[in-house]
Amino acid sequence: MLATAVVTNSAALLSATISLAPASAAACPDAEVTFARGTDEAPGVGGVGQQFIDALRSQVGGRSVAVYAVNYPATEDWPPSASAGAGDASAHVQSMVASCPNTKLVLGGYSQGAMVIDLITIARASVAGFNAATLAADEADHVAAVAVFGNMTDKLVGPIPDASPWYGAKAIDLCAPGDPICSPGGGLALPTHDDMFSAAHLSYLHNGMPGQAATFVAGHL
Repeated sequence: MLATAVVTNSAALLSATISLAPASAAACPDAEVTFARGTDEAPGVGGVGQQFIDALRSQVGGRSVAVYAVNYPATEDWPPSASAGAGDASAHVQSMVASCPNTKLVLGGYSQGAMVIDLITIARASVAGFNAATLAADEADHVAAVAVFGNMTDKLVGPIPDASPWYGAKAIDLCAPGDPICSPGGGLALPTHDDMFSAAHLSYLHNGMPGQAATFVAGHL
């Protein structure tokens, strides 16, 4: 009787363990977008981020696309604000790599949010008060695509596809015509309030670029 009970209980435990595996796997999405909103936008992914995510979901069939909104201040004081965002985004990506290794990760950001993504992807050192939180090479391997809009770093090193050996082929870096944040020239000068809220820098909400980026990213998922 004792042997029978042990066998029965062991079988039940094994069955319970096996039944948990699919549930755990199901908790991980097919893809996840980590997106950093622009300056002074309310917490969440922001207007450009939401357009991008909606367009992406419409192009990936039945695959699940989860979203993580980078938790950071997004104030007009870019260096400490973007640095905080980079720390949060990097920690989240590391957590996803550990808990959902088969999920395809997408990194995105608009305006200051693009700088957040730069700090975890192409940055190799901290500079001008911006603190790098660069992902390791094995973590970068889990990133399927990168999409940024109105990226200040374009002025310094060019767009991500040209500047990064790790992310170049899987990145799209869009700058609207006349956008003072990302147009060539100006060096490392921080954006002014007028730059951040210029018509050109706000044009991503209606210029079709979020959809363009979504099509690019969908092709990498």
